[in-house]
Amino acid sequence: MMDSERIKQLIEAGLPDCSAEVGGDGRHFQAVIVSPAFEGKPLLQRHRLVYGLLEEHIHSDELHALSMQTLTPEQWRAGQG
Repeated sequence: MMDSERIKQLIEAGLPDCSAEVGGDGRHFQAVIVSPAFEGKPLLQRHRLVYGLLEEHIHSDELHALSMQTLTPEQWRAGQG
């Protein structure tokens, strides 16, 4: 079974200059992911980037569900103001 910290490590290792906050109950997780890698990419492409990093854990059902917010640093700053 996955835990929030492991998912955070996988995401941050796979995306350049990424910051991720992950929470969940052991099966269902939520993440807020901020990375410049999302610049100019539509939502679906952003999610595919993240799912690609976690693919083997999803296919093995080690990670059952992940809902996410994928933001550029600029979007993150704008939302914090």
